[in-house]
Amino acid sequence: MVNLAIFASGNGSNAENIANYFLNNLDINIVLIVSNRVNAYVHERAKKLGIPSVTFCKSDFADGTSILKTLKDYNTDFIVLAGFLLKVPETILLSYPERIVNIHPALLPKYGGKGMYGDYVHQAVKAGGDQHSGITIHYVNENYDEGDIIFQSTCEVLPTDTPEDIANKVHALEYEHYPKIVEEIIKNSFPKTD
Repeated sequence: MVNLAIFASGNGSNAENIANYFLNNLDINIVLIVSNRVNAYVHERAKKLGIPSVTFCKSDFADGTSILKTLKDYNTDFIVLAGFLLKVPETILLSYPERIVNIHPALLPKYGGKGMYGDYVHQAVKAGGDQHSGITIHYVNENYDEGDIIFQSTCEVLPTDTPEDIANKVHALEYEHYPKIVEEIIKNSFPKTD
């Protein structure tokens, strides 16, 4: 059994989608949801799903030691970022090499980096006049949105699309692909031995 922790900062719809996807999975178990905001709605979703959730303050994320201890207490093998807005501390990166993934709501390397999240990304795509947007699933390293790309999927951006329209198209891609790609990565990272 591979134990998965999800890091989320806000609403948690992607976290819930991933949790539901793995609900009856015999090989992958979601053991914990970690947030940097005590009032993030992801905690309510976690409660409904019966998954423990914890909040760490910004200084905890600067250091990472207490978070790492909690991850180890839950025997966490793999980390998925789902709308998580802080940098992952070096202590955690070193403890989980190639075992932390993130999803970005655009086609990296465009529209990535600090401050490029959520609606800001979709507004930038619209302002840039791009004909396509999409999602990028990538490994996490010490820089925002610069880890090796694992998977991308695109959607068309029409001239009449608003940033909200673009967001809806991108969310649909997130829900469709993120859990499946996470499952593939985990299967490749933790091959079963019979």
